[in-house]
Amino acid sequence: ATGASSKGKPDSTSSNQQTTSGGSNKALVAPEGGTFVSNNLRSFSFNDLKNATKNFRLESLLGEGGFGCVFKGWIDENTYAPCKPGTGMVVAIKKLKAESFQGHREWLTEVNYLSQLRHENLVRLIGYCLECENRLLVYEFMPKGSLENHLFRKGVQPITWATRMRIAIDVARGLSFLHNLDANIIYRDLKASNILLDSEFNAKLSDFGLARDGPTGDNTHVSTRVVGTQGYAAPEYMATGHLTPKSDVYSLGVVLLELLSGRRAMDDEKAGSAEETLVDWAKPFIGDNRRVMRIMDTRLGGQYSKKGAQAVGALALRCLSTDPKYRPPMMEVLTTLEQLPTSKDVPRTPPHAKLDDPRTPPHAKLEDCGIRNMNYPHKTASATTKL
Repeated sequence: ATGASSKGKPDSTSSNQQTTSGGSNKALVAPEGGTFVSNNLRSFSFNDLKNATKNFRLESLLGEGGFGCVFKGWIDENTYAPCKPGTGMVVAIKKLKAESFQGHREWLTEVNYLSQLRHENLVRLIGYCLECENRLLVYEFMPKGSLENHLFRKGVQPITWATRMRIAIDVARGLSFLHNLDANIIYRDLKASNILLDSEFNAKLSDFGLARDGPTGDNTHVSTRVVGTQGYAAPEYMATGHLTPKSDVYSLGVVLLELLSGRRAMDDEKAGSAEETLVDWAKPFIGDNRRVMRIMDTRLGGQYSKKGAQAVGALALRCLSTDPKYRPPMMEVLTTLEQLPTSKDVPRTPPHAKLDDPRTPPHAKLEDCGIRNMNYPHKTASATTKL
């Protein structure tokens, strides 16, 4: 069997997009393999990307972090040659630091996977550059930036309940696709900052540097070094290094809590307390249909489906089971989300009601922040602290 074939169709409505690209018969390469597979990707010269970003000028900078910087660039849609800003196709170009802790192995892993996978809920990798010490990746541009920005960034208009649930479905659909490949791919780094949004708020998974093939045959898990993000990583993985697709299910449970509550997986203000993590704080509430309302994001202004919130809370509780065998498979998570009560029971907003949270200025508008801070948006946020 090859890693490029699918064992199932996570979503029948979009199964035509749930295939790997180019019909390649090569198996997906495990991170430890070190083999460089560049099928279906454009090889860019460093000079081309330098020109596409106007010499990586400050005005082109979208974000930066421990890995390096992300720049906005412009290339011709047909030839992929650099072109003037405002013409051609806009792209996001990630330029890694030579001393980056997201090292060469992680860089190769991302290229290996995204060169072979195509799905509507995975960010598209267009090409790469590997010249001497220069390592760059060229992605499709995601105009609405990361989910993290829209949930936690001050001054950004809160996203609606319907949009939050659509994002949850998109994420589950992308993960279901990965888990149902023959390679049984485990994403391993699900978090709000790795969920990117297009102009219509459709969600896509980004940053595959920590992904790896899952267990096959009679194996129940793969053993690996513990990496990931505090607050999102499954407890059994942190304790033993044993990785399974259920590790991703746990992480999705954390993201569901963030969508419900508007709180970070790890909150600096609560560090060191008994309620250090979002999971610890929320678990006593999400199993109770009445108490779950106490964790809801106040910026929603009460405009959400009560039955939907209860169902998501109950689903999150299952995803966050301490014992991974009690967590539902990702396909079941997706089905549950797709069957959530509709928005018909969302209460209407009285004419005098105000939906703005005190943290959000009344004049605030959605920020067109692109692929900003794709991996590590806020250095001070412990939600993005690597293990």
